Amino acid sequence: MTVRAKKHLGQHFLNDENIAKKIADSLTENGYDHVLEIGPGMGVLTKYLLAKKPKVTVMELDSESVVYLKETFPLEHIHLNTKPEKFTIVEGDFLKQSLTTTFKNQQVAIIGNFPYNISSQIVFKAIENRDLVPEFSGMFQKEVAQRIAEKEGSKTYGILSVLSQAFYDAEYLFTVPPSVFNPPPKVDSGVVRLIRKENYTLPVDEKLFFRVVKTAFNQRRKMLRSSLKSFQLSDTLKEDPIFAMRPEQLSVEKFIELTDKIAKDGH
Repeated sequence: MTVRAKKHLGQHFLNDENIAKKIADSLTENGYDHVLEIGPGMGVLTKYLLAKKPKVTVMELDSESVVYLKETFPLEHIHLNTKPEKFTIVEGDFLKQSLTTTFKNQQVAIIGNFPYNISSQIVFKAIENRDLVPEFSGMFQKEVAQRIAEKEGSKTYGILSVLSQAFYDAEYLFTVPPSVFNPPPKVDSGVVRLIRKENYTLPVDEKLFFRVVKTAFNQRRKMLRSSLKSFQLSDTLKEDPIFAMRPEQLSVEKFIELTDKIAKDGH
């Protein structure tokens, strides 16, 4: 049995074993045992994860892929000497799942060859669940992978960059050409890894921080005193030199400083 890639699900099946192994090897040995793979398809990455980690859960929306995985992976258990209870298939949409319920507050790394059309939402959900997710590694459209790891001063630096790097150390690992997929996408892909910071709590109100970052980048060409008008800043605060900057010029630390100034201004 083979699974037909479905356009509406954004499926592009990786068919290069070396790259699959390289992606699996991007996970570190950071003391957690459980890995969640999103969108395993026909399991090209899954078998390397089973060889690497004691407990693997895969989450798949495509019912045809779920049937394939159930038929294929009992053989993998025998081959890899892996107990069946160490491998769980969840049929469903990752974006609609409660990770707290599914993983009972256990630490779980996230990995996958992510559908391009929902890849940013997957990152945002991992960030929301950062207490449970010590590490996140996966394949994205190249420009999205670069954006996640990008530093301030670049035109590609944005909301995704700041919110990822506020809680995780981000690293762009390698580029993957379209030719290793079936069907091949029209763009290059990139693999990126996020490792949660030792101290991943912010010294400011986190909801306000998220709001400041998103509001600033929604009008990224404007100076902050214009893009952040909705915060009703005092005239005194608007004279602060930071408000003459544009959002892409601010590091994560500067966004924390900006949030602190806005909070002290009465927000």
